[in-house]
Formats: sequence, C-alpha cells, structure tokens
Amino acid sequence: MRLFRYLPFFTALALVAGAETDMMKSNPPAKDALECKLGEKSACGLPSNVVIDMSKAKVQRTDAEWMKLLNARQFQVARKQGTEPPFQNEYWDNHEDGVYFSVCSDTPLFDSRDKFESGTGWPSFTKPIEKAFVGETTDVSYGMERTEVHCNVDGAHLGHVFPDGPAPTGLRYCINSASLKFMPRKAYEAWVAKNQAGAKK
Repeated sequence: MRLFRYLPFFTALALVAGAETDMMKSNPPAKDALECKLGEKSACGLPSNVVIDMSKAKVQRTDAEWMKLLNARQFQVARKQGTEPPFQNEYWDNHEDGVYFSVCSDTPLFDSRDKFESGTGWPSFTKPIEKAFVGETTDVSYGMERTEVHCNVDGAHLGHVFPDGPAPTGLRYCINSASLKFMPRKAYEAWVAKNQAGAKK
C-alpha cells in the first residue's frame, strides 16, 4: 500500500527525466571541431572544416614585426613566454559576455561562458573554445614541470593549464590577459557570420 502512495511522485520524476532527455536531444551540447563531422557546426559557431583549416594556418613574423604590432607587455608575454602580474592585468576581473581572441591573430581561444573566478588574479577558463586552436607543451622552467598552452595558429604563449579547475572539465586554463583581446558577444556573432559567409564562397 505504501508504494501506491509514492506513485504520483515517481510518475512526476519520470516525466521530468523524460523532458530533460528530450531537451538534450533537441539542444545537444556544442561539440569541438575535432569531434564534429565534416562541415558540421562546431562549438565556436563555425563549420568544423573551417576551424580545422584555420588551426593549420601558421602566422609567422620576425621579432621586429611583432614588436611593431604588440605593446611591450604583449610582446614579452605572448612572444617571449613571459608572465604578467596577478590582479594587475586587463581581463582577470572582466565579466562581460563575449569571446577572447589571440592578441597575435584573428583566432578565437576562450569563451566568457567558460570563465570562472579562480582567485589567482589571472583570467581562468575551464576549456578552450576549440581544442584545435590551443596546443600544449611541457614547461620545466623555474624548477617546476607544468603544461604550457599556446595558440596553434600564431604560436603565442597563453599561460598554463592545471588539473584543479571546477566541473565539468576539472581543468583551469590560467591565461595571461596580455595574450588575449576581448570581443563582445554581438561583435563575435558578426565575426562568425562573416567567416561562415566566406567559407561558402
């Protein structure tokens, strides 16, 4: 008899679970370009083939050319693997909605939706917007072994990734503001539309 008392609860629970499953089917989580089928829209909004093509492009300049394009701090951090001071950089406390690009090229790297307050004084993200755009190397400087992250397109040093971040990835991409330039969401949507149109030509 007690079981019948809880039947309405279990029925409601099943309906909610079914509704959530339907929502997941109609709105599946955005996939990284490396996980997409050819031409399928990836997490950054561009077709996967466009993302893969962009990731293979290599922006190369001499130090003299970079120095003309970047300010002193940007050059030291992005091109010479430097580190900016915590809490004294442009984006550590930025709460605007948008996307962070590499300061050295037109490459989107991190979405503000994946940014979180790490308390470190540097912008921190749970993941890159596209895995194809962010590479990793082992960094043994300063007597430590860390995982350095860089932009695959232009080689810019971004920062490091640590295994102490929040869910869902458990990662903390600790990134220098000097290696980034911020684009508000509406401007980013226009950028995506422009690049989608270019891909169709």
